Amino acid sequence: QVHIVESGGGLVQPGVSLRLACAASGHTLDYYAVGWFRQAPGKEREGVAYSSRTDGSRHVADSVKGRFTIFRDNAQNTVYLQMNNLKPEDTAIYYCAAAGSILFSWEDPDEYDYWGQGTQVTVSS
Repeated sequence: QVHIVESGGGLVQPGVSLRLACAASGHTLDYYAVGWFRQAPGKEREGVAYSSRTDGSRHVADSVKGRFTIFRDNAQNTVYLQMNNLKPEDTAIYYCAAAGSILFSWEDPDEYDYWGQGTQVTVSS
């Protein structure tokens, strides 16, 4: 069992940066693929970024490409989502998820086994 806790959200103005953290306990995240998702009111959960557990590959959604980066700190058992140049459309609850098996589609929430409770990110002037 993996227990996931997200942190780092907040209310920020457009153009600033935030770094979200996905901290795990119960098992090392080295053995899991990790994805960041977000869900805005009235919208479906959307895959934002992904870090493979096998080959080190990383992906980000087209909507955040060039602004968001996912990276791991294995010593801290934490996966981060660095978000730069935030826009109002980035406002959502951000969730971290872990998957213990090979994924067919990293953007599919159903493929993940463990989820955190989420952290709110609000971008507004």
